[in-house]
Amino acid sequence: MLKEIYADLHIHIGRTEKGRAVKITGSKNLTLKNILETATSRKGLDLIGIIDCHSPEVLEELEQLIQEGKAQELEEGGVRFKETTLILGSEIEIYDEHCHGPIHVLCFIPTIEKMKVFSNWMSTHLKNIHLSSQRIYCDGRTLQQKVHELDGLFIPAHVFTPFKSLFGKGVRSHLSEVFDPTLIDGIELGLSSDTYMVKGISQLAPYSFVTNSDAHSLGKLAREYQKMKVADANFEELRKALHQQDGRAIMANYGLNPLLGKYHETVCANCGEQVKEAGLPHCPHCGKGPLVKGVAKRINELSDAPLQEVERPPYIHQVPLDFLPGIGLKTIEKMLNAFGTEMNILHKASLEELQEVIPEKSAYLIDLARKGELGITGGGGGIYGKIDMKE
Repeated sequence: MLKEIYADLHIHIGRTEKGRAVKITGSKNLTLKNILETATSRKGLDLIGIIDCHSPEVLEELEQLIQEGKAQELEEGGVRFKETTLILGSEIEIYDEHCHGPIHVLCFIPTIEKMKVFSNWMSTHLKNIHLSSQRIYCDGRTLQQKVHELDGLFIPAHVFTPFKSLFGKGVRSHLSEVFDPTLIDGIELGLSSDTYMVKGISQLAPYSFVTNSDAHSLGKLAREYQKMKVADANFEELRKALHQQDGRAIMANYGLNPLLGKYHETVCANCGEQVKEAGLPHCPHCGKGPLVKGVAKRINELSDAPLQEVERPPYIHQVPLDFLPGIGLKTIEKMLNAFGTEMNILHKASLEELQEVIPEKSAYLIDLARKGELGITGGGGGIYGKIDMKE
């Protein structure tokens, strides 16, 4: 029997228990144990991808949890901790003479032993195996082949962002310039785009889209995620969902309205003003630059078809609770005490039930946010968009 689960497949680790930095820009309390506890107890996520599991100390901590009986490795791939399954992943940066990177990709490996093999192999191709998102000194196809050999999954990350992505710099027009299209298992859209924006890009038609948080702090877990139909939360079921096999599928993507993303609009790096005009060499406001090309413009450049007939699940614009003005930690704690997890707040609690726990105005704001009905001022140039609170 199939069931619905919630999955966020792009979560970083800031530090190990010993204090070693993994994702340098990640929060110090973003540890393996804290992520697992937050995902299962607060967020209500059934499946999470931790994409720094190649780090040797992270693998040691994971094995320690299993030895202590606090987690168990699943036969179908993944590690179960309470109500949440961890998928072992690695975010890697590609840059070679062919791809003109940098390009970030997500590689998911089914078991701890195979992740050890992958980590050992990568350690001969990069400078520091302990850190996240390191540059690997091999081409994209070689990396894909290694992931495939280990029965893994390969997903290009946040493919439209201006920096460190497949399409962001504007020097590549097709994914086959870098990758073997047959060894791609999905496409991660990123915070500044959604399914509807990219429906005119024919080369992406064969792939499922995933939406993930790219969390650098505990609070950012599940700011974007997907609902999947699977038999259970494990690696092989994830594979089937990505490839729409045996009734498994991604049922819905939940993410920020692209206007809230940091790179949606084109922005002048010098003065910070948004630039709507196309093809300008310099900023019309300050006369300088450079201009940071927005995701919306880049997607328009890549679109080659007026409409894709590919049937895709709905992409639901949903504002995370901690993005909302006036919704602070105390308010969130009250709701968690009443409803258990953020997934319950966002998907199960009615407006009337919310109003019994928190002020009516706050409940109404949350209801508008989870239905995608809030006004938004677009972001760009590394600055998030803003909620428009005008009546």
